[in-house]
Amino acid sequence: MRLPRRALPIAYAGLAALDTALAGSSSPDVRRWRLVTKPLLMPVLGSAFAGALARRERHHGGLLRGGTVAAQALSGVGDIALLGRSEAAFLTGVGGFFGAHVAYTTAFASAGQPPAEGSYGGVVGAAAAFTALAPVMGWAAGRKSERLRVPVVAYAGALTTMVAASTRLSPELPRRARRRVVAGTALFLTSDTILGARRFLLDEAPAWTDALVMATYTAGQGLIAAGVAEAVAVG
Repeated sequence: MRLPRRALPIAYAGLAALDTALAGSSSPDVRRWRLVTKPLLMPVLGSAFAGALARRERHHGGLLRGGTVAAQALSGVGDIALLGRSEAAFLTGVGGFFGAHVAYTTAFASAGQPPAEGSYGGVVGAAAAFTALAPVMGWAAGRKSERLRVPVVAYAGALTTMVAASTRLSPELPRRARRRVVAGTALFLTSDTILGARRFLLDEAPAWTDALVMATYTAGQGLIAAGVAEAVAVG
């Protein structure tokens, strides 16, 4: 039996809400259920937009679609790794999401405006975010472990580059699609900023801040997927 078109996006939203609620619990027994919910996030999101992302692109050579699918897969690796508490698990998660940001950047650049056209306001904003966040997070991560300093700064660079690329999407794409993608990358940046503050700046972060990390992250991923799916549909 074929599922209704909106069933899987709704399933993703429900799963994201459940994982967010579990993340915000102060009970270890309750949070343990995230071993089930969190690894399912990206597979369910990918399935929700699989039909749209399977369409052949006429104008972007498949990179917008393919880069997004690759980014979701690499994000899934990061999701699973960050369930661990060790430094090695954290670095694996950073590596997974670093790769995801490179894939997203490649996807967005493939559908971007020519360098001489459009506004660079979003790029300037992303550069400002890197300038403000990277030194602080690098310093704070280095206090925890010298091994973390360089990966954290490099990650901040990849993240803000991805945000910048999302602001340069071609005006030939639907405005709503472009706005969804930019909103999604902005939420991704917000999520990772909160995550960095939790891990490196706060000695005892309250559980609700972990819920805020997941709420912004899952919403961001969902908006990116929805925006790309709409862009590909008319590409």
